[in-house]
Amino acid sequence: MDKEKLKKIGKALLYPHIAIAIILFIASVAAVPLAMVYLGTESVVSIVTYVISAYTLTVWCFRIPEVISSIKKFKSNNRLLIRWQEDERLRINVSLFATFALNVVFAIFQIVLGIVHSSFWYYSLGAYYVCLAFMRLFIFRYTGSRLAGEDIRAEWNKYLICGCVFLGMNLAITAMIFFMIYFGRTFIHHEITTIAIAAYTFTAVPLAIVNAVKYKKYNSPVYSAARAISLAAAAVSILTLESTMLTTFSGTDMDADSQRIMLGSTGAAVSLFIIGMAVYMIIKSSKKIRKIKENSKNAE
Repeated sequence: MDKEKLKKIGKALLYPHIAIAIILFIASVAAVPLAMVYLGTESVVSIVTYVISAYTLTVWCFRIPEVISSIKKFKSNNRLLIRWQEDERLRINVSLFATFALNVVFAIFQIVLGIVHSSFWYYSLGAYYVCLAFMRLFIFRYTGSRLAGEDIRAEWNKYLICGCVFLGMNLAITAMIFFMIYFGRTFIHHEITTIAIAAYTFTAVPLAIVNAVKYKKYNSPVYSAARAISLAAAAVSILTLESTMLTTFSGTDMDADSQRIMLGSTGAAVSLFIIGMAVYMIIKSSKKIRKIKENSKNAE
């Protein structure tokens, strides 16, 4: 076989048609978790799946320059993306709505688990995420109709309300911690459920970090409230993931008392973090509102 034919074969393998590359990507993403969960790591099907996934990764790595070029070209010719880049308010509102939708989905997920397991733990988690979702909707309704800083007093009022709601929501966290420590009740999940909870956590935590950095520069109380909501959601999701991982994968490596100590410590830290954040929000907003009222009286 001459060099030209070898080059053609190599190019065909490394640069298959884009439709084939997309099909390989979708198939690999779906097949690898299923093979790991249901077939184990030593079955022939699993090994074939891993080989195909490695090949798919190689194919897409070779296409990275082409993908980047296509994205740049698409962005420069798309009016919606141009507006997205230029309109910071639009990006923030979309981010708020997306996290609101994510909270709603996860709240429903926890409530369904509560129904399946008849568990107060999951009902408490569901109630917590429902409250987070409504708080995000509360902020989104304001930012959707007004610019940041347009009505600073109204923004501080909303900041104060969010702080008060955080204190109330902490009751749900306390109930969850009490449920774990006092009753010693835990549930061994199916691996798919555990992966879903981990996926939510690994989404919520980076988003919270990004929002904490992004919203800080706007110096807006409502955006600061949105940042606090993201941090609270991330903190509780870490507690949820820890509980799920310990009960699902620990097996006999850790006794029940050790699990209670770990979960109790994390739960107490999360609870104190949210209480501290709520108290700070209430005190700061109260001072700002009082100062605005005094300035209004002096102006008269």
